[in-house]
Amino acid sequence: MLPRLCLAAVLLSLPGAAERVDPAEFVRKVKPFVQANCVVCHNKSVKQAEIDLASFGGISNDPKDRVVWEMAVHKIRTGEMPPKGTRRPAQTDIQAVTRWIESLFEQYDAATPPDPGRVTARRLNRTEYNNTIRDLLGVELRPADDFPADDAGYGFDNIGDVLSLSPVLMEKYLRSAERVTQAAFGTGPLPQPTVDRIQAERFRLDGTPARPGSRPGRLDLRYRFSHDAEYSFAISVTDRRTAGRSPEPATVVLTIDATPYPHKVDAGEYKPRRFETRVPLTAGEHTIEAAFVMDDAATAEQKFEESQPPDPEKKNRPKGVKVFVNLLEIRGPYDPAPVPAQSRRLIGSCDEDACAEPFVTRLARRAFRRPITREETAGLMRFYRMARAEGDSVAQALAVATQAMLVSPHFLFRIEPSEEGAAGAVHPVSEFALASRLSYFLWNTMPDDELFRLAGEKKLRANLEAQVRRLLADPKAAAFVENFGGQWLHLRNLESVQPDPDKFPQFDDELRTAMSEETRRFFAALIAEDRPVTEFLTARFTYVNDRLARHYGIEGVEGPTFQRIDLQDGRRGGILSHASVLTVSSYPTRTSPVIRGKWVLENLLGAPPPPPPDGVPELDESEVGLTGTLRQQMEKHRANPACSSCHARMDAIGFGLENYDAIGRWRTHDGAFPVESGGEMPGGETFGTPAELRDILARDPDAFTRCLTEKMLTYALGRGLEAYDRRVVKDIVREVARQDYRFSSLVLAIANSLPFQMRRAREGT
Repeated sequence: MLPRLCLAAVLLSLPGAAERVDPAEFVRKVKPFVQANCVVCHNKSVKQAEIDLASFGGISNDPKDRVVWEMAVHKIRTGEMPPKGTRRPAQTDIQAVTRWIESLFEQYDAATPPDPGRVTARRLNRTEYNNTIRDLLGVELRPADDFPADDAGYGFDNIGDVLSLSPVLMEKYLRSAERVTQAAFGTGPLPQPTVDRIQAERFRLDGTPARPGSRPGRLDLRYRFSHDAEYSFAISVTDRRTAGRSPEPATVVLTIDATPYPHKVDAGEYKPRRFETRVPLTAGEHTIEAAFVMDDAATAEQKFEESQPPDPEKKNRPKGVKVFVNLLEIRGPYDPAPVPAQSRRLIGSCDEDACAEPFVTRLARRAFRRPITREETAGLMRFYRMARAEGDSVAQALAVATQAMLVSPHFLFRIEPSEEGAAGAVHPVSEFALASRLSYFLWNTMPDDELFRLAGEKKLRANLEAQVRRLLADPKAAAFVENFGGQWLHLRNLESVQPDPDKFPQFDDELRTAMSEETRRFFAALIAEDRPVTEFLTARFTYVNDRLARHYGIEGVEGPTFQRIDLQDGRRGGILSHASVLTVSSYPTRTSPVIRGKWVLENLLGAPPPPPPDGVPELDESEVGLTGTLRQQMEKHRANPACSSCHARMDAIGFGLENYDAIGRWRTHDGAFPVESGGEMPGGETFGTPAELRDILARDPDAFTRCLTEKMLTYALGRGLEAYDRRVVKDIVREVARQDYRFSSLVLAIANSLPFQMRRAREGT
C-alpha cells in the first residue's frame, strides 16, 4: 500500500496535478494492466530485460525508470508488447494506459525548471573550417582536407564533446594559417605546379562523372582553382575523319567562363592531336566547356568511347566527321599577377599603416564572429608592427596579423560569451552567438553580412523567421543537405560501399554517384518547395538520369542530366526506395532484412533495437539461396527466444524491402526462389508490398517527425539530447504538426526552441 500512497502524494504535490492526472486512474487501470499483461515476462523468475514488475507500485521521474517506461509505452503502442502469442489487451485499455503514463511524464516535465543544457565550446570541424576560410578570406584551398578525420558522436561530426584538439591538428592549423594568408594576400610563393588529368569519360553536362557511351553534345565541368594565377589547359583529341580530297574541317573550342579559345583541327586520319591554352584565372570555381564546331557553326556531337579507337589498319573505318576528346589536362598554378585579384578584394587600397588597424578590427570581428575588444585589436596589431619592423610590406604584415587570428581559439572554436548584462542560471545567447548558431546549422559556415548587421543592431531575434527562410533559400543551404542529410541518411557510407563485383557487375562509380545525387536532389527539393517532412516516406517523385533510370527499370529518360519524374507505380516512392539507402543497408553479397529494418528503426522511427545478446551465431552465408529463401534461413537463425521480440518489428520492416536487391534494383526472385516481401507488424497490420509497408509507416506521422526532430536538434545544438530535452522535442513535434509538417516549420521550431535560443550559465556565474 505504501508505494501507492507515495505515488499519490507525489502527483498531488505537482502544480496542476489534480486537474490533469488522476491518481485513482493508476489504481483502476494502470496497475491492473501491468499485472495482467507485463508481469508474466517481467518478474523475479523470468525478469526479461532485467525488469521485475512483480511489486510494481508506481512510476517515478528517475531517469532510469523513465527510460524504461517510455520504451514500454512505445512497445505497447506498436504491438511489440505483450509478445506475439499472448493475449492482446483491448485497444481502449492500451490508449488509456499509455495516455496516462505520458500525461504523468508531461506533469513531471512541467514541474521541472527549463534547462537548455550546456554545449562544450565546439571546435570547427573540417567542413566548417574550409567553408569559414572560404567566406572569410575568399580563398578556395580547402586546407582542412589535409586535417585528421573528425570524430563523430550521436551520428554527427559536429558534436562538441568529441571534437578534440590534438598536437597534430594544432600543427596543421599553423601551416594552414600561413598557407591561406599567403594565398589571400598574395604574399607568398605559389606552390609547385601540379597536373590534373581528367579522362573524357569523367565529363558530364552537370559536372558529375559521365558514363562511357553517353553523348551530351559538349563537355561541361565545374573546376575549383586554388590561386590567382595562370593555368594551362591541354586537350588531347583523336581524329577519326575519313581522308579524302575535301575532308570536313572541325574546330575544337575550349570555353572558360564564356570566353572561347578555339583550335582548328586540320585534315587527318587517325592522328592524335594536343591543343594547349594558357589562361589567367582568379581563385575559385570556374566553368570549363569543350565542344567541336563545324565551319557552319553547328556543334558536332561529342562522342565518348568505352575502348580505344579502332585499329587504323582495319578496313571498317568510321565515316564522316568523328573527332574524339580523350583527355583534358589542367596544369598550374603559374605566374601570379603582381597584385592578386583576391588581395585587391580583401584589402582594397590599404597600402599604408594608417588603414591597418581598421582593417584588422573589421576582419577580426568577422573571424571571431562577434565584436572584439580594444585589447584584442591591440594584440593583433602587435603582430602587424613586428612584421613591419622586420621590413615586411603592408600586405605581408596584414597577412601575419591574420595568421594570428586564424590560430586563435576564438576562430577555431565556437565560443559563446553571454550577452552583456545577461543574468540568471538560464539566459538568452547573444545575438552574435545566435547568428553563428543559425549559419553553422544551415550553411556550415560563418554568418554573412546581413546576419552580422542584424546581430549588431540587436534585431536578429525580431527577424528570425525571415532569416531562417532566407538561409534555407540560399545556395549555401546545399551544405545542410550534404552534411546533415549525408550523415542522417548514411549517404557518406555510400562512398566506401563495395558490392561484390561477381554478383553485381553493374555497380560502378558512376552508378554510385547517381544514387547519391538522387537522394541529395530529393532532399533539396523538399526544402526548396517547403514540402511536408512526411514526404521523406511517401513522395511520389524523384530525380534520375539515364543511368539510374535504367537501373530502376524506368523508361523514357535520356541523357546524363538529372531530371525530376513522377513515379507511376508502387515500386518506388520516398527514400526507402532510393538505391542509396538500400545499398548502404545491405551486405556486399546480399540484402540484409536485419540491417535494413534496424536502419529504419534508428533513422526514421527513432526506436533503435537493443544490442543482440551474446553468443548468437551469425547467419551461415553458404546456405543462403541454396536450401531456401533468405526468410526461411533467418527463421531458423533467430529461433532463440531472446532474439524473437526485437526481431519481430525489425525483420518485418526489412523483409518488406526484399523486392529491392543489394544495389536497389527491383526483383521478384532471389536466385531460384520467389521474393517474399509480405509480412505482419507486431501490432497486427499486414502488408504484401513495399508500398503497403510505406503506407503503414506513414500512418503515424508524429513518430517519423519526432525521430527527425531528435536528429536535427542534435545536429543543430552540437550535443546529444538529454532527459530535459524531451519536453522540447514534444513541443516541436506538436508545432510542426500544426503547420502541416512543412519542412520550414521544423527548422523554425528548432531555431525558436529553448536550447537553441538559451544557454545555461556555469556554476557560480
